[in-house]
Amino acid sequence: MARERLTPDQQTYVVQALACFDSPSTVAAAVKKDFGLVVSPQSMEAYDPTKRSGAKLAKKWRALFHETRKAFLEDTSAIGISHRAVRLRALQRMADKAESQGNMVLASSLLEQAAKETGGSYTNRREVGGLGGGPVQHEVRSLSDFYGGKGE
Repeated sequence: MARERLTPDQQTYVVQALACFDSPSTVAAAVKKDFGLVVSPQSMEAYDPTKRSGAKLAKKWRALFHETRKAFLEDTSAIGISHRAVRLRALQRMADKAESQGNMVLASSLLEQAAKETGGSYTNRREVGGLGGGPVQHEVRSLSDFYGGKGE
């Protein structure tokens, strides 16, 4: 198979996909699908400066890679599944399909997952409070309280 040289636009596509943590195999498949070019995963890896085969990557592509990766890591809002509403809609579609197919065990599991999602089970936020949501009550005691007033 003859190896085709990538155009600058195709190279940009490859560098950005790798910067967004797509594997070289995934990128090779995407290049085949989107551009009709058959490329090897190994040749795609050469566009990743964090890999040994990408050590000699041109400064232009290296800069693009690092800029893209930084933006990708800082902006999760572009990733649909990071939003609760998107996850709930997907769970709704799955639950509807499971129920229509008579898979009540799966439907029940999906409903439970949706309840956890809306109840905040999948967040890192934790609230600590006392009885009735008030402040936590605490009592300061001295050592003498523990030893019956003997001071030891």
